[in-house]
Amino acid sequence: MTEKDENGFNIEEELKKLPASPGVYIMHDRHDEIIYVGKAISLKNRVRQYFQESRSKTAKIEKMVSRIARFEYIITDSELEALVLECNLIKEHRPRYNTMLKDDKTYPYIKVTMDEAFPRVLFSRTMKKDKCRYFGPYTSAGAVKDTIDLIHKLWKLRTCTRRLPQDIGKERPCLNYHIKQCQAPCQGYISQEEYGKAVAQTLDFLNGKYEPVLSMLEEKMMQASDEMDFETAIEYRELLNSVKQVAQKQKITSQSMEDRDIIAMARDSEDAVVQVFFVRDGKLIGREHFHVSASTAGDDSQIIGSFIKQFYAGTPFIPREVWVQQEFEEMGLVGQWLTKRRGQNVKFVIPKKGQKERLVELAAKNALLVLSQDKEKIKREELKTIGAMNQVGEWLGLSGVKRIEAFDISNISGFESVGSMVVYEDGRPRRNDYRKFKIKTVQGPNDYASMEEVLTRRFEHGLSEREELMAMETADGDPGNMERFGSFTRFPDLIMMDGGRGQVNVALKVLERLGLSIPVCGMVKDDNHRTRGLYYQNVEIPIDRYSEGFKLITRIQDEAHRFAIEYHRSLRSQGQVRSVLDDIEGIGPARRKALMRRFKSLEAIRDASLEELSSTEGMNRRAAESVYGFFHGEPEGKGSGPESPGMNRQEGE
Repeated sequence: MTEKDENGFNIEEELKKLPASPGVYIMHDRHDEIIYVGKAISLKNRVRQYFQESRSKTAKIEKMVSRIARFEYIITDSELEALVLECNLIKEHRPRYNTMLKDDKTYPYIKVTMDEAFPRVLFSRTMKKDKCRYFGPYTSAGAVKDTIDLIHKLWKLRTCTRRLPQDIGKERPCLNYHIKQCQAPCQGYISQEEYGKAVAQTLDFLNGKYEPVLSMLEEKMMQASDEMDFETAIEYRELLNSVKQVAQKQKITSQSMEDRDIIAMARDSEDAVVQVFFVRDGKLIGREHFHVSASTAGDDSQIIGSFIKQFYAGTPFIPREVWVQQEFEEMGLVGQWLTKRRGQNVKFVIPKKGQKERLVELAAKNALLVLSQDKEKIKREELKTIGAMNQVGEWLGLSGVKRIEAFDISNISGFESVGSMVVYEDGRPRRNDYRKFKIKTVQGPNDYASMEEVLTRRFEHGLSEREELMAMETADGDPGNMERFGSFTRFPDLIMMDGGRGQVNVALKVLERLGLSIPVCGMVKDDNHRTRGLYYQNVEIPIDRYSEGFKLITRIQDEAHRFAIEYHRSLRSQGQVRSVLDDIEGIGPARRKALMRRFKSLEAIRDASLEELSSTEGMNRRAAESVYGFFHGEPEGKGSGPESPGMNRQEGE
């Protein structure tokens, strides 16, 4: 055990300060990454156990302890509060030594806005405590949308956001009225009472009462057929079939009409799959499976317990019962937590015989089937992501490369230069952390200076956020404040530049000025603009073009360029690029309009000769030379210097 880390953290001394109170402890490695979050009834007793030489530990715990550089803790008033905080911190930070739920899914609901005079039926990813009625959760977003479409066809409920009845008659009816998908309550064409009957029938339908709808549609279909209105009869027949399809998906599993989840798992030495059956009002509405990392996990009960805490921390719906294969640690405490979240008693059941046991066994068999079928698929996916990241790290002699940031510059001859920052974690894009920069301090086509501005702004912002965060933690000891900050607070394990030595040197210059030590490599391209190697520590490292690491680098490079081009294109679509002509001496609004009228685009103006510019309406020789010199550096006939760095960075490159 290290006595002190590089920041002067003395683990032995800090262990003596631990209180004998319930709370959450947070383990950090030397890079200040959170690697484990746990809770304890007594922080003093629990945290000290990790560092006791005499205490036997699993291989997972031994490996984790060897990486701990410092720890912090948050005391709570009760073990239940500690459990809630632990769940929130694990979801926020996803520590590598916690048993992690790999899937982060949210389930859709059908929401009926009963708090409105003329309710609507909506698709929703969240369930709130309001006056609305929620149905679900459902496992298929497509099925939810199909059901909502069917409801609109059957009962013609409104989809608009107008405030009714206040806005009745203020605007014309929308397209839905004209295509017979709405009865236009916004015009008063249907009374609130009649509309309410349609809503009541919708609620019955969503509650599983399909027979009245089926009878009604069959009667209307036959009536239309008797009247020789075959087109209308076909429409009713299609609606009838749609309702039958929805009805057939609901399979009765119990006469108790309860809401419950049935949870079981299968595992091998590295992975586990947890299967969940969703039963609502006694009907099996769907099932879903979740992959869990089992290589660092304990026994089966520990995996089930960790899954349940993470799963129910992220879903708004808590059923009345949860059936599980076996008991798990803290089952009573987790039951209290779920009861508090639901507002009603939640019970864990471990079936031992009969139909209940068979349903749990069925869930376990499904989990085993998914595990065996997906094993190779999972391995291939990890080879493309985590495996590719490790391969890039091996080429550069780096270990623990988890987060990569890549940067690129895009412009048209230096106009409206923009920068992009894309982020990859564990080989996958983390799009919420992408950032774009509009260059502010650089005039003209200077990619190096533009890149220096982007990197300076990115890391100065990050350092500022870190200082503010540390000040807040010192004041109130609450790492939850991290949620207030953006992606800049987290620094990468590796920076990738879209270029060779020049771009790498720009990045190293910025990092040195800011006192940061982060590895930087360049993605070097050949004459055909294809990646041929990595430039790192003044050496170009050749890479295998058929490897997964090469494919990852290519994806990162393409993504950085795409993101920059996309931002640049958005600025052009706003008409902002054209305004750069106003920056040219002697070119005012009239001449700018004349140039755009004749040449149609900025690129055509740039490619025009001095004579063509001079012959444009309203232009004289001096103004033409000013425009030509702005694009080319010197007027035609005075010689041409080397091409500027930004000249070949065209859109769509």
